[in-house]
Amino acid sequence: MSAVQEPPKETFETPATGPTSHPADAGPIVHHAPTASVKDQLAGWHAGRGNKSFARAMIPSWKTPPTQAEPETKNPFKLVAMVSPMGWLMFFSGWFAWTCDGYDYFAVSLTLTLLAESFNVSKTAITTAITLTLLFRSLGALIFGVLADRFGRKWTLVANLILICVFELGSGFCNTYSQFLAVRSLFGVAMGGIWGQSAATALENVPPQARGLLSGILQQGYAAGYLLAAVINLTVVTYSKYTWRSLYFIGAGFSLAAAILRAFLPESRQFLLAREEAKAANMTSKEATKHFLHEVWAMLKTNWIRCIWAVCMMTGFNFFSHGSQDLYPTYLTTTKKLSSALASKATIISNCGAIVGGTIAGYASQYMGRRLAVFVCLVYTACWIPLWILPGSFGGLSAGGFFIQSGVQGAWGIVPIYLGEISPPAFRASFAGLAYQLGNMASSGAAQIEADAGASLKLADGVTPDYASIQGILIGAVIAWMMIFIVLGPEADGSHFEQAKVAFQEGSGAAGTAELVDGRVEGKPHMDHVENREKSAV
Repeated sequence: MSAVQEPPKETFETPATGPTSHPADAGPIVHHAPTASVKDQLAGWHAGRGNKSFARAMIPSWKTPPTQAEPETKNPFKLVAMVSPMGWLMFFSGWFAWTCDGYDYFAVSLTLTLLAESFNVSKTAITTAITLTLLFRSLGALIFGVLADRFGRKWTLVANLILICVFELGSGFCNTYSQFLAVRSLFGVAMGGIWGQSAATALENVPPQARGLLSGILQQGYAAGYLLAAVINLTVVTYSKYTWRSLYFIGAGFSLAAAILRAFLPESRQFLLAREEAKAANMTSKEATKHFLHEVWAMLKTNWIRCIWAVCMMTGFNFFSHGSQDLYPTYLTTTKKLSSALASKATIISNCGAIVGGTIAGYASQYMGRRLAVFVCLVYTACWIPLWILPGSFGGLSAGGFFIQSGVQGAWGIVPIYLGEISPPAFRASFAGLAYQLGNMASSGAAQIEADAGASLKLADGVTPDYASIQGILIGAVIAWMMIFIVLGPEADGSHFEQAKVAFQEGSGAAGTAELVDGRVEGKPHMDHVENREKSAV
């Protein structure tokens, strides 16, 4: 047997410890640990930008093909075949949890009129429940995101889904307006933890080449939940003696099923490896928590610009979706005078557009680049605003709803993988989830803004709210905002974040996203906690 040649050494430098050497796939490379300075944070803002200036790299452009010898295909069927059976189960678990989230949230929008009648309040008053849910989601994202990054994805998500089941069931038993607001506020806390965990669970267990396509499918679980709720509202709710309450009872059952499914699946591989290392090093839970808190502080110090940008970007994304969805059924029945049945059908059609658009855009982002794909979706959406708000017939409004949501949710289909790639690697559940939900909090008044504007902006009869013009103006302004921040956004397309250390391991807080990007000139990064395990298995 011939001797194995030692690979070249890769040098890592940190201000505290100086250089240490690790084996790597390519010649001597120096990595500098990031600091809190603006210059250092922006140095890795666009991973693998090569010789481009920072200003040139800001302009979203076609993704540069990876230089690594890694199989790549544009055939979606081959991408699907790359995912292992366990990978599919983990993906489905994340998708199903997110679908339940969408169902439970949009239950209020779909039963707005019935709730107002049942509690003897105005429709505008009921939108307060939507606002409170959105406001409290950030608290849930912080609590459950931190727990997921510290203790693992599995049982945190299971507990989160059980709480959602309880509060959704409680929503159906409310008899007064005050009770309903209180329960929906608590529901918002539980709901806030789902997205970050779902995205992490679904995407960190599948191959990087398939993540664009699967990101689009994952995010449209939200639209699938809306679609499912709309179908049940059109059928079961119409004929059930429990009327609107039945929609919430059924939603509680879905959330419980999602919790049971996740309980039967294993923990993410990263956490299993990290726990084995901690056990081998005799690290106690108290020591792990101490390390975790230290790394959280390190992450915040070296990523505060990224944090500010992420909240601003996700504020735009959330206004984009909530501004075009939350009051959509009310817009159809009030301004366009459609019946509740036709409004539900138009909602179903628009969500079919969302599913199609999100899947296609997520797939395209794998080759176009994440930021360019989002920018194209924004331009595409702007083109369909007239068809969305001008027609008066069911056919025209349904077509407008289909195309506008294919653009809105097309952009959203890229969000799970984009946020996953640009998040500090060890804090994907908490960083991505909290950025998402802080954006939700900032946009929590979208439905109320539109409802209040309807009190001032009327149709020619002076009585009917002109929700068509209101939604058109709001979405146009939001598109302009998002274009600005997508140009200002970071880039880490192709990140191998599944190789990152977990948040209680030393050095995880200061780890940069650029070091995990496939195709960088420096070569593939060395990951101690993964490669050592692989060697020991040989």
